[in-house]
Amino acid sequence: MTQAAVSYQVRQLEDRVGRPLFIRDKGRVRLSEAGRRLAPAISAALADIAAAFADLGADDTGILAISTIPSFGGTWLSSRIGRFQVAMPDLALRLATTGRITDFARDGIDVAIRSGQGPWPGLHAEFLMRYHVTPVCSPGFISAHGIREPADLLRAERLAPEDPWWAGWFAAAGVPAPPVPPRAGIALDSQLEEARLAGSGFGAALMTPIFWRDELAAGTLVQPFPQVYLTPASLWLVRPEGRHSVRKIERFREWLVAEMAAERARGAAPEAVWTPPDWS
Repeated sequence: MTQAAVSYQVRQLEDRVGRPLFIRDKGRVRLSEAGRRLAPAISAALADIAAAFADLGADDTGILAISTIPSFGGTWLSSRIGRFQVAMPDLALRLATTGRITDFARDGIDVAIRSGQGPWPGLHAEFLMRYHVTPVCSPGFISAHGIREPADLLRAERLAPEDPWWAGWFAAAGVPAPPVPPRAGIALDSQLEEARLAGSGFGAALMTPIFWRDELAAGTLVQPFPQVYLTPASLWLVRPEGRHSVRKIERFREWLVAEMAAERARGAAPEAVWTPPDWS
């Protein structure tokens, strides 16, 4: 549309509303008070209309784009996603692992698995799991440092020793608050990187045991103590509001919820791990 056509439509709209929606001052235009009140609702309505039309053809693409944090996507999810592919053979999967916050429209993502406390404006979030961690290390690390009780870890090498989750775990294990470490130590981006260092005997890392079930079963990693710290963060399945009717998203949600229920049935983690926080 030309600038003149836009100006004409704006005038028509203002006549219909019965008040100015824009303030024109020295060649510049800004929203009036009425315009500021209308803009969020109108923008949301237009977004819903756009999403509704997009959803009509969403299943026709045959691709489900999933974004997930590396710690979950590179361990638990990647070892199971083949089951979903078998159940939905006509659907191609695109799995993106990133620590960056997903922009659904910009990144072309259908559904994401996000870590945090929520909620997030404009997104529907479904609770999956309370983040829980415990020290994990190599068998050789245990013998080399004489690790027999939780307090022994205070004098051993720990990855990211300044991480407040360490203090939370020590408290859960009944160890008085540890002193501030004399040096910052190594801080890595995800449990995937920490597992490599911990497995090589470099130090103990706070990790989520159900992510590393195979390594723990094989003995390449060990969990020396049963205490688990429930962190303030949780894992959530998130998608834009208004996309609940998209078949491929709903099938993935159903599969993921069922897999999580199977984890609970196996007793893989304390029951409290599965209690969502109260947003009220």
